Amino acid sequence: MAGQMFMLLCAIVVLLVAAGTIALVWQTRSANVHRAEDRSMASAAAVADTPGTAKAVQSSDPTAVLQPVAERVRRSVGVDFVAILSKNGVRYTDSVPGLIGKRASGDFSRALAGKSYTEHFRGAPTDAVRAVVPLRGPDGRVVGIVTAGVEVATVSATLNDELPVLAGGAAASLLLAMAAAAGVGRRLSRQTRGLGPVEVTRMYEHHEAVLHAVREGVLVTDQDRRLVLANDEARRLLGLPDDAEGRPIDELNLEASLQAVLMSDQEASDEVHQTGGRLLTVNFRPTGRDGGPAGTVTTIRDATELRALASRAESGARRQELIYDASVRIGTTLDMIRTAEELAEVAVPRFADVVSVDLLAPVVAGEEPPAGLPRLLRRAAIRGITDDQALYAVGREVPIDPATPQARALRDGQAVLVPDLSAATDWQATNPDYAERIVQTGFRSMITVPMQARGTVLGLVSFWRRTPFHGDDLGSADELVARAAVCMDNARRYTREHAVAVALQRSLLPAGLPQQNAVEAAHRYLPAMEGVGGDWFDVLPLPGARVALVVGDVVGHGLHAAATMGRLRTAVHNFTALDLPPDELLAHVEELVNRIDQDRPLDAGSAPVTGATMLYAVYDPTTGSCQLACAGHPRPALVHPDGTVDLVPVPPNLPLGLGNSPFETLSADLPEGSQLVFYTDGLIERRDQPIDTGLDRLLQTLARTGRNCEQTCADVLDALLPTRPLDDVALLVAAPRRIAPDHIAQWAVRSDPEAVAPVRAACVRQLTAWNVGDHVFAAELILSELTTNAVRYGEQPITVRLICDRYLTCEVSDGSSTAPHLRRAGSLDEGGRGLFLIAQMADRWGTRYTPLGKTIWTEQLLIESTGTADATAEASEQS
Repeated sequence: MAGQMFMLLCAIVVLLVAAGTIALVWQTRSANVHRAEDRSMASAAAVADTPGTAKAVQSSDPTAVLQPVAERVRRSVGVDFVAILSKNGVRYTDSVPGLIGKRASGDFSRALAGKSYTEHFRGAPTDAVRAVVPLRGPDGRVVGIVTAGVEVATVSATLNDELPVLAGGAAASLLLAMAAAAGVGRRLSRQTRGLGPVEVTRMYEHHEAVLHAVREGVLVTDQDRRLVLANDEARRLLGLPDDAEGRPIDELNLEASLQAVLMSDQEASDEVHQTGGRLLTVNFRPTGRDGGPAGTVTTIRDATELRALASRAESGARRQELIYDASVRIGTTLDMIRTAEELAEVAVPRFADVVSVDLLAPVVAGEEPPAGLPRLLRRAAIRGITDDQALYAVGREVPIDPATPQARALRDGQAVLVPDLSAATDWQATNPDYAERIVQTGFRSMITVPMQARGTVLGLVSFWRRTPFHGDDLGSADELVARAAVCMDNARRYTREHAVAVALQRSLLPAGLPQQNAVEAAHRYLPAMEGVGGDWFDVLPLPGARVALVVGDVVGHGLHAAATMGRLRTAVHNFTALDLPPDELLAHVEELVNRIDQDRPLDAGSAPVTGATMLYAVYDPTTGSCQLACAGHPRPALVHPDGTVDLVPVPPNLPLGLGNSPFETLSADLPEGSQLVFYTDGLIERRDQPIDTGLDRLLQTLARTGRNCEQTCADVLDALLPTRPLDDVALLVAAPRRIAPDHIAQWAVRSDPEAVAPVRAACVRQLTAWNVGDHVFAAELILSELTTNAVRYGEQPITVRLICDRYLTCEVSDGSSTAPHLRRAGSLDEGGRGLFLIAQMADRWGTRYTPLGKTIWTEQLLIESTGTADATAEASEQS
């Protein structure tokens, strides 16, 4: 109480001293301000009342006359400035000479009206307490203004000079007050050392509360181990007699373990002893350490109900920990089988000895489950504390009989508890051998919970235990399965969407490579682990036994990337039919991409075609040359016949839709026995690996000889890709072939109609030598018509070329860029039927433009002719 009194007095004194100091500081500052106002007004009035001031203001040079006067007044009175102003506020005098001639800040309307006043001015050049007095002429009119004042900084400096005195006085007052409070506290402490009536009453109340009201037993013994005090709770818990006080401890008939604690000299903390069917928590401490009487104090608590409550709390804590672990560990992937395994791993062994997860077959495939009670489930996961589980293995079909608890759980949509499997006769009757095997394994009870999400049953989870399940376990099982069901449903919907996207992409990618003899080709496509993407490739036969090799990549994953890839692939097919050079084809594709972005709808599901790359190459087996153009795609690799590997230096360019710079074409000769490798960035770039490292690994893997294209694809994927790539990968390997020179014939034609017949005859002789069979007559007619038109309408140079491969290709080239057009001729027209006849006799025909003019070509399939097939095979072997 003395300490509290001292602290209270100290707090009051501190508040009083602080309040007095603040008031004194405020009063001192106010006094300084008033003194500044008085000095300012006195100074300004003195200058204004001087007779010569008004006359000097009206003179030709007021500053020369008044500046010395103003400075003498300022120094004598002790103000910071004295300024004499014109009626317009322009300074004639000022303590700062640089301000003379400049207009003073402030409103002087009251002074011009003849009033004198003081004010607290804030503005340039500095804040001040100033007085403003009108300057009157002999006729009483205001001819100027006199201002004088003290700067706020001067007032504050005066206050700062007085603060040490104020602070010293406050500190002295505080120390004196605290000393007085300390003296009062010590005196009060000495006076209250004895106990008064109030204290005795309070002590008696406390004694009674300990004896009769406290729900904790208290035993007090003296140094001879005689019981001095025992409250009512101790008597109840220990069954003490009424005359227990004063008797030795060993005569109270206590339990041996408790009596040993009370008779010992060792402290005890929260020791549990069983007495009379109760669990008692005992704390034992000696007394007399501070000069009091020697003895011991023992406290006893009844822990029977507390132990049961603690057991329930511990069980609840374990349940909450289990549910928390389930929320963290279940659903880490969007794979349904892995999700089922994670549920089993969480529940074993903390909740059950064995957990089995069974799913409906359509759910595993990502489809909606059918209505009604299923007859079969497929085991997705099983886990137990031992391998001897006597249950169906993973992947097996699990039959569902209507009489089993599993069927009842699926039918009712609620968890089913079987507390004693050996006594459950309903499910044993349907499959006695299976039931007997389970019981013999040692399973005692089971909980079966239907796995359902959004009202749809996905499967069934069974928890098996060799100790009994209780009703409280149903809630834990329900919550475990409910959390797993949400993750399972997400995985199911992802599987369905992924399957749809993969099916879409597979339908957009080529199902197989077309038949052609220009290159031997092999390909691989691997979808990304997280979904399909926009990687694609193509091998497109071109006229003249040539072939176009294409590989592209649309950045992103999902249906949008796959659909965009399909649109670009279709566009490339269409532009390839025009037989454009690689650079012109890429320019047309980029124009299409820009048009798609401009015309796309402004809905939330649309996205621009950005980040699309493409590499387009045209290989001519008659010359062995390859023309390549690139739009932001990785450069292809060329594997030479000796095993060395180089990156083809294709001129780089921005991806499609991101720039307008012209594309460039590279022409490269591909030696026989080499391989040209096209790929997308998913092959060489990963999150944990820079693209340069992946490119080096690719070049090292390709640096081998003696492999065909299929072996090269397999080796590259094995060396560079993980089991489940994060990005989709397209790989295309092409080995160029050459057409034998004796299967190519070419003639120059003069611009003379008589030159057509010799060339036609030479072509017929060559076709007969190639043994093209029935195609000779059609080819002769086609060549005659095309050559005649070239001589009649074209320009030099005119050439005719024949190529015998899978197709018999007839090409007539001239220097004119005018292309013929197929039309239907009238019955009386003399011409216009030549191209119609050519279109009827040839399988395909068309026109392509060259740097020297144009080439009109036709193709006739030779596979139907046995002799042609043999010639084609021979040509392939020679090449």
